[in-house]
Amino acid sequence: MILVAAAVLALGQGPGTDSLPTRVRQLADAYVAAYFERHPDEATLDGVAAGPHDRLPDDSPLALADWQAREDAWLAELRAIDPAPLRGRPEAVAYGVMRDALEGAIVTRVCRHELWNVGHTGNGAIAIITSLASLQPVGTEAARRQALTRWRAIPRYLATEEDNQRTGLRLGFSAPRGNVRITLGQLDTLLETPLERSPFFDPARRDTASAFQDELRRVLSTEVLPALRGYRAFLERDYLPQARTAIGVSANPDGAACYRASIRATTGLDLSPDSLHRLGIATVAALEGRMRAIAGRSFRTRDVGTLLARLRSDPAFTFRSRNAMLDAARAAVLRAKAAMPAWFGRRPRADIVVEPYPAFRERESVGEWNPPAEDGSRPGIYYLSTYDPVHKSRADLEPLTFHETIPGHHLQGSIALERGEAIPAIARYFWSPGFGEGWAEYAEQLADEMGLYSSDTARLGALADITLSAALLVVDTGINAFGWTRARGIAYIRDHTRVPLLRAEVAVDRYPIWPAQGLSYALGRLEIRRLRTAAERALGPRFDLKEFHDRVLANGAVPLPLLRENIERWIAAAR
Repeated sequence: MILVAAAVLALGQGPGTDSLPTRVRQLADAYVAAYFERHPDEATLDGVAAGPHDRLPDDSPLALADWQAREDAWLAELRAIDPAPLRGRPEAVAYGVMRDALEGAIVTRVCRHELWNVGHTGNGAIAIITSLASLQPVGTEAARRQALTRWRAIPRYLATEEDNQRTGLRLGFSAPRGNVRITLGQLDTLLETPLERSPFFDPARRDTASAFQDELRRVLSTEVLPALRGYRAFLERDYLPQARTAIGVSANPDGAACYRASIRATTGLDLSPDSLHRLGIATVAALEGRMRAIAGRSFRTRDVGTLLARLRSDPAFTFRSRNAMLDAARAAVLRAKAAMPAWFGRRPRADIVVEPYPAFRERESVGEWNPPAEDGSRPGIYYLSTYDPVHKSRADLEPLTFHETIPGHHLQGSIALERGEAIPAIARYFWSPGFGEGWAEYAEQLADEMGLYSSDTARLGALADITLSAALLVVDTGINAFGWTRARGIAYIRDHTRVPLLRAEVAVDRYPIWPAQGLSYALGRLEIRRLRTAAERALGPRFDLKEFHDRVLANGAVPLPLLRENIERWIAAAR
């Protein structure tokens, strides 16, 4: 397993290094193993069977400095390698993914994320430990010991985060005040929830050992909950009054450089905020034209705004209960499963289940996919926010479901995980947002070709959802580069999509603490569509869409430039 490889190999030194492909694969395996030691939370979230499930990240200054020195050494070794002889081999993928990950991590050091990561999503401390709760492995004595060790580490982890955030305030770095308030609200909900129903007690609810349940209950009562109360007190008393009022990352020191670096790390592309802003405006306008066509054909109106507002407010188009939302999502997943064989040669073995978000997260969330475990011990999980169902439209649910499950994230991510030794470990576990989110957006359009949408109402909802993603090009850049306020971002999204206020708020509250992530959806979709069109034109009647999909999904969620290179090579060979 890759963790064993890390003990044997140091920066690619070891047996077989006289062979360039072997050297690159060993180097990438060593990096992956070290990465998961450094980010043990991601090992658990990614379903790594032998991952370190007994600890939390160490973001102390010494640990961070040590890791950055290792990153510099790895990148220097990669840059000393000519990748040309690897072209067409799996090791070329390993080289490309590793180099992109390292360059992205190094270029974004200017952001100093560790000094201001107070967030309800992304890498915020509360987001990390609560996400782990429902995925922490249990069921064996060894797994129970790891769970208890990790839970006992929460107080020290929060103390380190607090120390970093105090340093950040002293140096002028902070999270936006509104995001701090959201985190405080989540902490209040967590602290008010009875222990037996707490998300932190979830590992015990999934295990039958009474001694484990008793000990976890004791650790929560005497160690974890007091630490959470202390962290909450720090945020409210010391942090909130000094948190920045401007929401864009440009308000932090070196904020403009941070945003440019974040664009590069997220998309793999060197693009300016201005060019992305203009691309977003043009893409939104084109999608609005397509929505008008559906509105005229199926609803006898060209007033898309009024129609979308009706679809999202008229009780005839909204849900009556939480269970109705879950039932509709599960029915959509079943349709997608049945349709897969006609569109994909490679298909996931892992199942996907639909679950509601826990109460403390449901208001600030929409939907998300958690990967299955590598060893098959858990399925993929699609978490759906069923908060306030009477104000949630049926038009929005199906595209969201296909985005997160099949043919979207679950299909793509599970195929990568299940490829085994056919692709390098780094390609199974690492995930480039430009490809990952871009594929899921492409999947929303593909679902229409697959006949998965139940009505023109859902089809219009899918176009509106893709329009929302295009609007994020405008809003993400507007907030982080051009000084947009929260109100302006919300207004832009609602003016062009008529989504409910809450959904617009969820998007606008994400990108101040996760800059450039909102760009990945539309950019990735546009690139995959462009590559498909290029293949269709080049191959004519010999173009096979199933084969195209299998080629796109063959190597995991690779950076967009690497995907382009792979598909263009396939087109040239096929011609």
